[in-house]
Amino acid sequence: MESPLHHFELHPIVHLSVGGLDISINKAIIAMWVGLALVFALFMMVAGKGRQLVPGKLQSVLEIAMEFIQGMVDEFIGKEEGKKYFSFIASLFIFILTCNLIGLIPGSYTITSQIAVTGAFAVGIFIMTLVIGFAKHGGHFLTILIPPGIPKVMVPIMIPIEIISMLARPLSLSVRLFANMTAGHTVLAVLFGLAMSASIWIGWMPFGFTVVINGLEIAIAFIQAYIFTTLTCVYIGDVINLH
Repeated sequence: MESPLHHFELHPIVHLSVGGLDISINKAIIAMWVGLALVFALFMMVAGKGRQLVPGKLQSVLEIAMEFIQGMVDEFIGKEEGKKYFSFIASLFIFILTCNLIGLIPGSYTITSQIAVTGAFAVGIFIMTLVIGFAKHGGHFLTILIPPGIPKVMVPIMIPIEIISMLARPLSLSVRLFANMTAGHTVLAVLFGLAMSASIWIGWMPFGFTVVINGLEIAIAFIQAYIFTTLTCVYIGDVINLH
C-alpha cells in the first residue's frame, strides 16, 4: 500500500516560468480556481434572478447562510462596525467551506490541507487586524498589549507575553485548519488503501468505515470553516474594541 500522504504531493500539470520564477499550474491551483468559480457562479445565479418575494431553494439556502454569518459578525465585531467587514467574512467563510468540500471529491485536491495556503490566509488576516487597529485608534492601539487592571509593576512582564500571544494567533489559526483537513484525509486514504488491499471478505469493513468518516469529514468541513471565520471575527472585534 502506497503512502497515505502521496495525495498531498503536488506535481506540475502545466509548466510555466516567468523570469526564473516557477508559476506552474498544479492540482491545488486548479482546485482553487474551481472553488472561486463555484462561489462566483452560485451568487450570480441568485443575483441574476433577483431576490424573489417567495425565494427558491438556492436563494433560501444562501439567505440562511448569510443570516448565520451576519449573526456571527454582529456578535463578535458589533452591529455597526460589523457592516464594514460582513462582505469579507462572508466571502472567507464560503470560500473556505467550498474548498474543504471540493477536497472530498475523489481525484480533487484540498487546498486547505497546505500550510502555505492556510498560513497565507492567517498572516493576511493578522496584518489586516493590525491595520484596522492603528487606523481606528492610532498610537492608543498599543494599549492592547496591556491588559486592563494589572499593576503597573507587571506591565514590563505582560507586554512581551501579550506580543507573543498576538504573534501566536496566525500560527494557531493556520495550523488548526491545516491539521484538521490533513488528518481527516489521511485517515480516509489509509482506510481506502486497506479496503483495496484486503480480501473481498474483509475488505467491506474498512470500506464501511470510510463511508462513516467521509460523512464526518463533511461535518468537519463546515466546522473548520466556521471556526476559522469565527476567530477572524474575534480578532477583528478585539482590535476595534480593544478587548
